[in-house]
Amino acid sequence: MNESARNKPGMEHSVPEHPHTLGRRLSSWRDAQLARMALRDAGEPGLVLDVPSGSGRFWPVLAEHANRVILAADPSTDMLAHAEAQTANEVRKRIRTFQSSAFSIGLSANAVDCIFCMRLFHHLGDSEKRGAVLDEFHRVTRDTAIVALWVDGNVKAWRRKRQLGQLAPGTFAPRNRFVVCRSDIEAEFSHAGFRIVGHRDFLPGYAMWRVYVLRKAGE
Repeated sequence: MNESARNKPGMEHSVPEHPHTLGRRLSSWRDAQLARMALRDAGEPGLVLDVPSGSGRFWPVLAEHANRVILAADPSTDMLAHAEAQTANEVRKRIRTFQSSAFSIGLSANAVDCIFCMRLFHHLGDSEKRGAVLDEFHRVTRDTAIVALWVDGNVKAWRRKRQLGQLAPGTFAPRNRFVVCRSDIEAEFSHAGFRIVGHRDFLPGYAMWRVYVLRKAGE
């Protein structure tokens, strides 16, 4: 994923991104590739919930599967309207949008085959908040969840930690994106009732971005 995504602190949705530069175009291409791989690893689910859907950047990828039904939820109605306005008609007609938070999804238990969450967890530095979202995902998905976040154990995470450690005492460093220890988040997945099917890294050993495919334990 594009690790410079400009999300605001505490927000569940992404502001629109405009990949004009070569670097951003390559990043968007890799984002889409990882999403396709994750959906394949999840068994090409037929009914998917994209939450928070943000600007709808992954809707074209989700819609590549001809028989897939796509739900999209975001806490911001303005963001949903923006996403629909900038999405091609052939894709937009495949999407059913509704206002909802990832912490309290307005769907019944086991309502979808897969929850697709690409732009939230790297904004959650609190394990309790991540756990609350994972519990809700476990309630709503019948089978799998796809979750992306920043993890440690790579060059960029080491550089980030080093840079933060070099700040002068008393310097305020706004933190609206967080790197999570891999062992911690994987334990949180297990605690919420998920087992890990697999993961994909943006650039193995270098980039922080990792996409996990989870399945309900026992499923």
